[in-house]
Amino acid sequence: MFTSPLNLAQALEKEGYLIDEETATTLFLSLALKKPCLIEGPAGVGKTQLALALARVVNRRLIRLQCYEGLDINKALYDWNYAKQLLRLQLAKTVEWNEIKDDLYSEEFILSRPLLESILSSEPVLLLIDELDKSDEEFESFLLELLAEFQVSIPELGTLSSKTKPIVILTSNNSRDFSDALRRRCIHIYLGYPSLEREISILASQAPELSEQLIQDVCGFVSRVRKLPLQKLPSVSETIDFARALNVLQKEELNYGELMGTLSVLLKYPKDIAKLEERLKKWESEKRSK
Repeated sequence: MFTSPLNLAQALEKEGYLIDEETATTLFLSLALKKPCLIEGPAGVGKTQLALALARVVNRRLIRLQCYEGLDINKALYDWNYAKQLLRLQLAKTVEWNEIKDDLYSEEFILSRPLLESILSSEPVLLLIDELDKSDEEFESFLLELLAEFQVSIPELGTLSSKTKPIVILTSNNSRDFSDALRRRCIHIYLGYPSLEREISILASQAPELSEQLIQDVCGFVSRVRKLPLQKLPSVSETIDFARALNVLQKEELNYGELMGTLSVLLKYPKDIAKLEERLKKWESEKRSK
């Protein structure tokens, strides 16, 4: 699929996603070894976007399972089309039960959810299991068969194996830890907040309409903000939104005294905004004294 990690990184860059050498190497190995890739890190650092960009690069249909608390097999794997089964029974009133009972639980009457859809697909797909940490441990255990053998077991049908192994990407915001069994089946990537230089490159790539000075000012400012004891540190996506907000206000550079009303784009909790506003006064005073 790719000849080297550099080749993969270049392909992703053409799709607008910048990736460092270490991450590119790990992702390359995951694809080469045909093993699921677990991507962990804070919310908003580009985990889901990496999966979306990869799907475009490899030209595979994306099948996405968004996880949440209480997610079960009926929503993730399959369910039975009860209306169609009932219709089949009504049309077969003169037929013996033994003649139709197996037919009622065939693939014709099954409703495929994302996991089963990725297994039964005749074309190779990319399966994104997004924010797995929001699901419970029971669902995590259920995934082990799929992650290890690319197959699923349905009591009425038996074991269904994938003919075209999907690329499997799992993401997590680290709200809870995973079992050793799940981690053992995956190759692991941790995406943290980017360095100042990389965030400048990301912002320039995602928002080319911004001035070079504004990009550098915003990234430097966000880097300072992330060192504060906040409830939620600003993510890369929030950096981009913040820079675009300043551009809408026709700012060519960032001035501490002109940020009132814009900080809610960057920070999401009132206490964090209040804390930053107090710090801005100090930073502005320090800047004037120089």
